[in-house]
Amino acid sequence: MKIFTTKKEIAGYFANKDGKVVGLVATMGALHPGHISLIKQAQQSSTEVICSIFVNPTQFNDPKDLEKYPRPIAADISMLEQVGCDILFNPPVNEIYDDNEKWHLDIGDLEHLLEGEFRPGHYQGVTQVVYKLFNIIKPDVAFFGQKDYQQFLVISKMVQLLNLPVKLVMCPIQRESDGLAMSSRNIHLTPEDRKNALILSKTLNWVKNNFDAGNIPVIKQQAEQMLNNQPGIEPEYFEIVDGETLHTATATTQNIVALVAARAGKTRLIDNMLMERG
Repeated sequence: MKIFTTKKEIAGYFANKDGKVVGLVATMGALHPGHISLIKQAQQSSTEVICSIFVNPTQFNDPKDLEKYPRPIAADISMLEQVGCDILFNPPVNEIYDDNEKWHLDIGDLEHLLEGEFRPGHYQGVTQVVYKLFNIIKPDVAFFGQKDYQQFLVISKMVQLLNLPVKLVMCPIQRESDGLAMSSRNIHLTPEDRKNALILSKTLNWVKNNFDAGNIPVIKQQAEQMLNNQPGIEPEYFEIVDGETLHTATATTQNIVALVAARAGKTRLIDNMLMERG
């Protein structure tokens, strides 16, 4: 695996693509099998797969959260080598950002709903860094996980607004054997927190199994009750929405997704599930 840390190296390497299809998996490191599944999916349709590892400061609202974000780079490199990733781009912050950079992209409602409400400014930071990575690497295809469902919609909106020549692919959520969605944040969970956190996937599964598009408010209320009744869990939101706009789903909405965010102890977790109309 080739490892690059500067824009110049990447530009030099990809100066002549020779018809290669370049697939990008953009990460903040602390890799787990969920990330590796993205690499594997990228390998199926790309001739060259590049993984970026960059803990992006502009998408953190809380400096403490940025500070404690895990950065096990040696373990990450080992995982990427094992899966046969072709290239790692692991730049320092000053390679990506100049001092006092300004960025604002009008992505409409998507910025302020759900995650946007609880993490103001977060999606400006996400679009800023992903735009930079797309410009530096110029991938043909970029692969993102469904766990960050809203992020995928935000990046899709950016690609549309800025007319960027990249195809986006959303890859399914990878779960632990007990149903917990894989996340780099899971390492912060105490054994007790982890046990309590299972209520997120249990609630989503219950909603999926009992889904009735004509009865969404009642199902939502029961789901919220399940979350509220679980000790050690502090729900932030549980919503059943239109999968394209994130506005509340109705009986006629075609593409429906349920999304949840909650704190298990001190760790904030998100999860979601696509609903099938019965």
